[in-house]
Amino acid sequence: MVFAIEEINKDVALLPNISLGYRILNSCASPTKSLRAALTLAGGTQETENDSSCLPAISALIAESGSSQSLAVAGTLGPFQIPIVSYFSTCACLSDRSKYPSFFRTIPSDYFQAKALAALVKHFGWQWIGAIQSDNDYGRHGVLAFKEEVQKFGVCVAFIGTILRTYSMEKIQAVVEMIKQSSVKVILAFVPEGDFYLLMKEVVKQNITGIQWIASEAWITAPRPSTPDIYKAFGGALGFVVHKMAIPKLKPFLMGISPYTDPSEPFVREFWKIMLGCKAVPPGEQVDTSTEICTGNETLMKSQDVFFNVTQLRVSYNVYKAVYAIAHALHHLLFCKTPSEKAATPCLNVSDIQPKQVTHQLQRVKFKNRFGDNVFFDKNGDPPASYDLINWQLRDGKVKHVTLGHFDSDENGHYELSIQEEEIVWRTDNVVPVSVCSAECPVGTRKAQIKGEPICCFDCIPCTDGTIANTTGAADCMPCPQESWSNERRDECIPKTIEFLTYYEPMGIALSIVSLLGALLSLATMLIFIYYRHTPVIKASNSELSIFLLFSLFLCFLCPLTFIGRPTAWVCMLRHTAFGVTFALCISCVLGKTIVVVTAFKASFPGSKVAGKFGVTQQRVIVCSCTLAQILLCVFWLKLKPPYPAMVFQHSDKIILECDTGSEAAFYAVLGYIGFLSIICLVLAFLARKLPDNFNEAKLISFSMLIFCAVWITFIPAYVSSPGKFTVAVEIFAILSSAFGLLFSIFAPKCYIILIKPEKNTKKHVMGKMLNTGLRQGTKMRAGVMGVFEDKHFFACLLLTHFSLSSFSANSTSCKLWRNFHLNEVHQPGDVVLGGLFEVHFKSVFPEQTFTSEPGQPRCQGFDILGFRHLMTMAFAVDEINRNKELLPGLTLGYRLYDNCGELVVGFSGGFSLVSGQEEQFVSRDDCVGTPPVLGVVGDSYSTFSIATSVVLGLYRMPIVSYFSTCSCLSNRKLFPSFLRTIPDDDFQVRALIQILKHFNWTWTGLLVTDDDYGVGVARAFRHDLGESGSGCLAYLEVLPWDNDPPELQRIVDLMRASTARVVMVFAHENHMLHLMEEVLRQNVTGLQWIASEAWTAATVLHTPRFMSYLEGTLGIAIRRGEIPGLGHFLSRIRPDERDKSEYSLVNQFWEHMFHCRFAPPAGWSEAGGQICTGREDLAGVEMDFLDVSNLRPEYNIYKAVYALAHALHNLLQCVPGRGPFRGRSCVTLQGLEPWQLLHYLQKVNFTTSFGDQVSFDDSGDAVQIYDVINWQLLPDGQTRVQHVGEVKGSAFKGEELTLDDDKIIWSFGSKKPPQSVCSESCPPGSRMARKKGQPECCFDCILCSEGKISNTTNSMECSSCPEDFWSNPQRDRCVPKKTEFLSYHDPLGICLTSFSLLGTLICAVVLGIFMYHRSTPIVRANNSQLSFLLLISLKLCFLCSLLFIGHPRLWTCQMRHVVFGISFVLCVSSILVKTMVVLAVFRASKPGGGASLKWFGAMKQRATILALTCIQGIVCTAWIISASPSPHKNTEYHKDKIVYECVVGSTVSFSILLGYIGILAILSFLLAFMVRNLPDNFNEAKMITFSMLIFCAVWVAFVPAYINSPGKYADAVEVFAILASSFGLLVALFGPKCYIILVRPERNTKKAIMGRATETSHKHS
Repeated sequence: MVFAIEEINKDVALLPNISLGYRILNSCASPTKSLRAALTLAGGTQETENDSSCLPAISALIAESGSSQSLAVAGTLGPFQIPIVSYFSTCACLSDRSKYPSFFRTIPSDYFQAKALAALVKHFGWQWIGAIQSDNDYGRHGVLAFKEEVQKFGVCVAFIGTILRTYSMEKIQAVVEMIKQSSVKVILAFVPEGDFYLLMKEVVKQNITGIQWIASEAWITAPRPSTPDIYKAFGGALGFVVHKMAIPKLKPFLMGISPYTDPSEPFVREFWKIMLGCKAVPPGEQVDTSTEICTGNETLMKSQDVFFNVTQLRVSYNVYKAVYAIAHALHHLLFCKTPSEKAATPCLNVSDIQPKQVTHQLQRVKFKNRFGDNVFFDKNGDPPASYDLINWQLRDGKVKHVTLGHFDSDENGHYELSIQEEEIVWRTDNVVPVSVCSAECPVGTRKAQIKGEPICCFDCIPCTDGTIANTTGAADCMPCPQESWSNERRDECIPKTIEFLTYYEPMGIALSIVSLLGALLSLATMLIFIYYRHTPVIKASNSELSIFLLFSLFLCFLCPLTFIGRPTAWVCMLRHTAFGVTFALCISCVLGKTIVVVTAFKASFPGSKVAGKFGVTQQRVIVCSCTLAQILLCVFWLKLKPPYPAMVFQHSDKIILECDTGSEAAFYAVLGYIGFLSIICLVLAFLARKLPDNFNEAKLISFSMLIFCAVWITFIPAYVSSPGKFTVAVEIFAILSSAFGLLFSIFAPKCYIILIKPEKNTKKHVMGKMLNTGLRQGTKMRAGVMGVFEDKHFFACLLLTHFSLSSFSANSTSCKLWRNFHLNEVHQPGDVVLGGLFEVHFKSVFPEQTFTSEPGQPRCQGFDILGFRHLMTMAFAVDEINRNKELLPGLTLGYRLYDNCGELVVGFSGGFSLVSGQEEQFVSRDDCVGTPPVLGVVGDSYSTFSIATSVVLGLYRMPIVSYFSTCSCLSNRKLFPSFLRTIPDDDFQVRALIQILKHFNWTWTGLLVTDDDYGVGVARAFRHDLGESGSGCLAYLEVLPWDNDPPELQRIVDLMRASTARVVMVFAHENHMLHLMEEVLRQNVTGLQWIASEAWTAATVLHTPRFMSYLEGTLGIAIRRGEIPGLGHFLSRIRPDERDKSEYSLVNQFWEHMFHCRFAPPAGWSEAGGQICTGREDLAGVEMDFLDVSNLRPEYNIYKAVYALAHALHNLLQCVPGRGPFRGRSCVTLQGLEPWQLLHYLQKVNFTTSFGDQVSFDDSGDAVQIYDVINWQLLPDGQTRVQHVGEVKGSAFKGEELTLDDDKIIWSFGSKKPPQSVCSESCPPGSRMARKKGQPECCFDCILCSEGKISNTTNSMECSSCPEDFWSNPQRDRCVPKKTEFLSYHDPLGICLTSFSLLGTLICAVVLGIFMYHRSTPIVRANNSQLSFLLLISLKLCFLCSLLFIGHPRLWTCQMRHVVFGISFVLCVSSILVKTMVVLAVFRASKPGGGASLKWFGAMKQRATILALTCIQGIVCTAWIISASPSPHKNTEYHKDKIVYECVVGSTVSFSILLGYIGILAILSFLLAFMVRNLPDNFNEAKMITFSMLIFCAVWVAFVPAYINSPGKYADAVEVFAILASSFGLLVALFGPKCYIILVRPERNTKKAIMGRATETSHKHS
């Protein structure tokens, strides 16, 4: 600074002929000393002055290095417009022009530094940051600004450690321990080097490495810590610093510093001692022998100290620019031109320069210095932001500050960060460190907030099936569209697999081949029949119907092709209609053939005319009419609700594309019609089975219809239980099976005769057989036929604002005021005078400030009745104390009370007037030294006013007791050492209101605050405490304008109207509320629940009907109500002093306001009808709240404050000499009393008021914390009642205790319930919270827990998975045991199957009984009775074994079911096989030479054969049980919500062998029986065995696909169905005819009847 001033003085262009001077004081880095130094510089150091101009001693001030110091200085000197240019104060708060109008700086604000640091953090992706701040404004504001910036990027601050150079080592170590315990790898240190150095040494001492440090500009280039030792832990540190610059001529100047040049400079002498280690002693000064004395020959020219390195000047360069900026401003002020323009004569005398003019020119200064930098200030006094990015690197054993990047701003407010990343040296192994609380969630997962942790701490939960997260760090997983599904990584929705039966898969290919094969066979057969249509076999089989039947079968084989491939609309309609019509055509042809056979036979009887009724025309009519009926059904189906392609989303990962039948009724009608025709065919064919063989098709039709019916009956359960494409496959299988059955059964024998045995295809052969058997069977057939024909989410307490400074100047031995403030007041003399500051007027009107003349005094407007009552309460308290004989006996208190007029500058002027007095000139005993006019001050009301007054008066330790200032910042004893209060602070108020929010579960709140320290401090505390408590979120935070600003108020109310928050908290003063409510009324915003701070809770000005219609139900916290006996009487006796006609008398102003009169009326007042005040008006006749003392709240605090000062003074005067608290245990007298001495006693005061409340102060100057909770209630008569409904007490142990009587509360608009105010309704159990991106944590969606997961609490962050055997209930709020599925005896299917099983067993038992009873009859004996008994017993076991498949699977049932099934069926089929072999052997034995065959089939051999065949199955079962036994299994794959209990076969090979063995035996039996089908009827079982084996094989062939495709219990049901169907088939086919003969036709159960038929038939076959 000295160098720059000398350089300017040498510059002929800049300030020519003008010499700049300087005075530099040491602030010792203390805000208090800085303020004293600033006052010293502004007031001058001379004891007396004769200059009456009273101008400040300086024109500008270059200060300060620390932000806290600059705050104090700028706030004090600001009202006098003394320009202050700082070179190193970076606090963003100093940019507030309304508070610091004359503050400038040449270093960028922390606002820009915070942006730069935040950009750095964002650049490297650091999400989890620790912060260290200094316990001063620089640190607190810097970290706060940084935190606000990084939060925009989703970065979390894990901890904030606070340090200061004066802290004890324990506190330093506590911060170090915090660092060690944290998981952060990146820490920001926003601390001056002097405060940080101790912590750095401790970090190095404890060897804490692996931390990437981010530095603020205050220490990143500091030389002291830049050592290899500190580098061990802080190497690689990154930080921003202002641009460096070299000032070449500065080094010679510094080298020339010498104490011998200017011996009066103490700084230089101390510097000399440090640099050279010796003390320079000026001539004539005494020599201290203990210190080395300099010889005078020492020089700094050869010094290599870093002090002389002028190549990297940063802070020094800022000082340089600051000096030049002031010089340029002075030049323009003096010469009215810039230095670049040639200066003419000065346009202003140097002696006329006023600081405010310099301030004005500084704002306009703009120049480019000789280094090329532009120097100017924006509207906030800030320079353009430009930083270098510094990296600590160790080179050649020295720590270097290497510049590796830049951060710059442009004129448009845009910022640019450039970094040379490859050149950065990192502390963490030269790899960019990673600092996250939780690693970023990869794609396919979502963040799950860890409850109670910052937003950066989360778990990564994989997305559930069907949801995806295609970005890293996704807040939630997005569900895929219905047609899509998540891939395996859950990062992309891919189209679901569309499943349908295609031509390209093995199943589709196989079915297509079989379908085409069947069509080819049908076509070939049709061609054969056409070619041989004239042969007897074809003619006898009705050639026209046969060809028509073959054509329909050809269509039946082709229609399955419509079931394969992608379903479309026309395909769906075609497949079912084609199927229905072709099968109806086919069955109607079979029906026609059957009718023809029957009628043909009947026509053979004499006199029969039946043939004429069933000619060719009638046959065609039957086929066409039956088919037409099906066509009509299909047309009706297509018209009503046709089949259509449908996507079935039953499976989460695939889409089943199928044809929906449209109308279920129509579908089943088509099937039912086919079934109806089939049954008719079966019945007719069965009746005609005894017709002659050669041309009779009845047996073949019966056989084919039985296969047809068995296939379609089996089809129904398989179709219903088969999923997806398997449903289609089952239907195709049924179509093909039934079509092949018809083709082979009806046409294979005929083709065999036509192609293989042509000799039988003659008329003679056909007619011969016909004649031979026709007569014998005619009568029986006719009787039999005819008989049958009858049966669905800153610490902003700023220290200073507009100060008014009084400085001392006098002539000779008198003191003279610099300025006399004209203030509204009430005063009373006394031995000791107390001061008071109150708001008696709402606002002030200032005259226009042109700076061309002295500014005028502000005028106060808006008289506040309650404010005047506050003031008079202090007057009453003083009067009461003076009347008290025990308190301050013999001493009279006086008072001087001022009105602050609702304006800071007026209130601050009042504070200075109290301590300086208002006498224009008074004689002092010793140069302006003595007891101040007042010894204590009560006030001020607003926090901002108290801050300004306290920070200055606190320098002199003047006791200040506030009754209404609540800013928590005032509890800081370092900044406000003499401040106390009788009202709780805002932190307690905020916590109290949060308790109310919690009580009513209001989690979504709007917050309105004032634009002052009170509002800003509350906003900071409220956000902090609300976040920590987790009680809710702020929907909006708006700052109310200080004055009436309609556009801004309209914007705020618009926001309130649009917000979903129904609760609005307002921390404001009543004048703010008045402006706000006017706008609320204008917009008619209703439905809001207002929460009032103590500042406006008792504002009666709002208790008007027009406001109360909106404010009814308001809840608020209020200062504790107290009772002051006698106050009401005192107020009613107020009278104006007739001797005091001053316009500044508050009593007079009160009187004028009340009676609308004037004591000193202006011109024309009387003429206009105005009244003249007499002072004798009666207050009792005026209706007003002034005399209502039933609700005293601020007044009670004032009362306690006055009594606290009185008790302190009383205790001071009671001091006993020799036992006092001061030096030498002395006491003080009233004549020599200093304010700080009274403060000592005030701090320790402790008494109880007449109301019973204890009054004392804690270490921070705060009183006992307690608030009342009140409710505004509108009475029917339009009056407002302030109802006490509870209280909040502060407790050191329990925190805040809220007590509320909810029944006393009246809500707005007469509601009996509190309103709801939530951003999102609480998520009920069964759902989880999913935070809305970019919204507060109170705003979330409620996502229903996915299946299998639950949440059993409200607002659950996550859904928890149920245990394996449990599933979520439909509400998803608890896990319930999964439903267990197995084929049980209690469900309808189980009951039905059990019933059939028992029925079959019963029938077997009955048949067995019948056979046992009739065992001696020929029919039983002829059918091998022993094998029949064994067969019946095995069938009974077959029926009973099905019961093992029903019920809960157990190990033994799983093992037994298959073993018993396998063995019993082998026993059964082997018995049938042996019976067949016996029949064959007996027939062969009846031929000549065939007797030898019987010896191989005796009774023993039959038993041995059955036993051997059964033992083989037994061995297979034993090996199966031993090697891989079937076992019960809980299958959770079929269904997620239930457990399917099933028996797994263990070994599929063994199970297949078991089934295959049964199949082999069945096929053998079928083949043998088929071979002997033509044996004599009466004892031959071959036909029935063939028939039964064909049913058996058809059932088990159909069983295989149905079993494979049936899930869960349906697989067991299919198997039981197959067992029962095959068993019933065997039972009915083998034993039905015999029981019929035994029970119904006993006449045929004779040896003669059997032998006769046998003989007759044997001869014929022979």
